[in-house]
Amino acid sequence: MKKTLVSALTAALVVGAASTTFAAANPFSDVPAGHWAYDAVAQLAQDGVIEGYGDNTFQGDKNITRYEMAQMVAKAMAKANTGSVSSADKAMVDKLAAEFSDELNNLGVRVANLEKNADKVKWNGEMRNLAYSDREEGQHMSNSYKTRFRLLPTAEVNNNWNVKAKLDADIHPNNDDTAEAKLKEVYAVGSYPNYTLKAGKMPYFSDADEGLILDADFSGAQVTFGKQVTATVSGGRFNLSQAMGGWSKSEAADAASLDLGAGVGKLHLGAGYYYFKADTFKTAEGYDKAKKEDKASILTGGAHYTFDKNVALLGSYAENSKADAYNKSGSVELDYKGADKANAGSWGAYVAYRHLGENASVAPTFDPIRDKSNVKGWEVGGTYAPFKNVKAWASYFGGKDLKTDKDANMLFGRLSFYF
Repeated sequence: MKKTLVSALTAALVVGAASTTFAAANPFSDVPAGHWAYDAVAQLAQDGVIEGYGDNTFQGDKNITRYEMAQMVAKAMAKANTGSVSSADKAMVDKLAAEFSDELNNLGVRVANLEKNADKVKWNGEMRNLAYSDREEGQHMSNSYKTRFRLLPTAEVNNNWNVKAKLDADIHPNNDDTAEAKLKEVYAVGSYPNYTLKAGKMPYFSDADEGLILDADFSGAQVTFGKQVTATVSGGRFNLSQAMGGWSKSEAADAASLDLGAGVGKLHLGAGYYYFKADTFKTAEGYDKAKKEDKASILTGGAHYTFDKNVALLGSYAENSKADAYNKSGSVELDYKGADKANAGSWGAYVAYRHLGENASVAPTFDPIRDKSNVKGWEVGGTYAPFKNVKAWASYFGGKDLKTDKDANMLFGRLSFYF
């Protein structure tokens, strides 16, 4: 739809002219000093938003095309990007740019930054339904169910920094209960060409061993260097209530780690060191009580080899030199394909052998058995995406308890809806 230049300029006043006292000289002979738009036209001309015609006329009653308006918007955008306009005026320029985005793109004016900044906060999330069936020898079969609602907002601060958060609320359908959302993570991320900085309550994942020893949260700071060869240094406090087995006390430990990784073709190698210090270790099972050792010192390493787009082999090992028992963990896993939540109909399967000592695997990533301690055995599982952004996972672990040598089996299922 065509607009007169006068009505278009009414919108284009957002460059800031309308909110200031105008003192600019009007260059157009057909806009006299008494005209109602005199001040606005003069200021817009001075700011370079409008140029008029070669005969020094403005021709404000002439119809213009959307492309001509887009040219004006492009100039208004340039003015707004200098930072010399108010936030309200900048917001209106952004709306105009969104309206004329097609024409601006055809003119070669990039609106990617505008689109990026139009919504500073992005929301993602998940509804996760979980079912566990614990079949440990000598005990009654125990079944449990949980529904988790998770929100994952990301807020842009500037070109380098953003703030991320994770909010979880868990309910148990068998009890028909309700739950309040809890803020599980909130941290700032600064991304630069050669390094990434993080600070706050953030994910703590042992990349070197694919999560064999750690997949939890901690409060502190983290810096990652490199691309092909990476080094991640972390330091802060880790709440041991997240830990499996004998460490499960609500006590915060001093935590520090170094995680190294390198990729060579289809092979990725990792090595790491994780250190924790807390009074809990003085009485933890598997520690020598007489020594009153208050530390965990864990060396870990792993390898990941991708044969082709469908098959991959993973192996990892970890050992806590401060503990006398349950101080070693290891995992070998063979993966075939894998469900992609964005690709309905995709699927995958895996088989793995796990040996998890509670004094080495602090809070491992393996969902079927992450809440059990001191187990070894085989795990088989599969994933399937029945619909776009919906993924199902089922697994079975069959093994032994490292302490009692009794059967320790677990059935696990998860159905997730992503948004």
